[in-house]
Amino acid sequence: MSNRIEQIIEEIEEYVDSCRYQPLSTTKIVVNKEEIEEMLRELRLKTPEEIKRVQKIISQKDAILERAQAEADEKVKAAQAKASELIQQHEIMQKAYAQANETINAANRQAQEILDSANQEANSIRLSALTYTDDMLASIGQVLSDTLGDAGEKYRMTVEALQSCLNVVNQNRAELAPQTAQAGAYSASYAPQEAAVGGDAGSDESDDLDLLDEN
Repeated sequence: MSNRIEQIIEEIEEYVDSCRYQPLSTTKIVVNKEEIEEMLRELRLKTPEEIKRVQKIISQKDAILERAQAEADEKVKAAQAKASELIQQHEIMQKAYAQANETINAANRQAQEILDSANQEANSIRLSALTYTDDMLASIGQVLSDTLGDAGEKYRMTVEALQSCLNVVNQNRAELAPQTAQAGAYSASYAPQEAAVGGDAGSDESDDLDLLDEN
């Protein structure tokens, strides 16, 4: 599972490296939103499973300690049994005590060594798991931070471009306003003259009809 997460991170890095730069920029790139979101979605799905696996490894610490304690208890019991057997032999009573004490001490030392080794191994496993998880989350956080930074920069540039276009439109309208007013006034001044011309033409037509009737 960890190999897949590392593979996804490498794919994201390769994808970022393959993206083309924005015009007039050597640091900002253009990314495909759907592709980057798909890779991040898969990464989010895989990360909880990897964390559970790490937690399972950490939980094995108790099992290691219990196994070591059981082995130590078995050795102590065996030593005690051996000591009891030696004590029952009266002719070697003193020797039995000495051997019993030595056996018990050796068993205790060995048991302590087993516990120390188990604790060290468990702590090493836990440290490795936590370090790996932290590195993995740091990589994910860096990718997300870079992606959000690029998205914010593109949004800001888009807003600035739209504002610039709006300013140009407003400026052009302001420049056309005097010409529009002048053209409107010019057209209005010709309206009465056209009406008068139309009236004269109608009168001439009436005269012509009267002449035709007379003929």
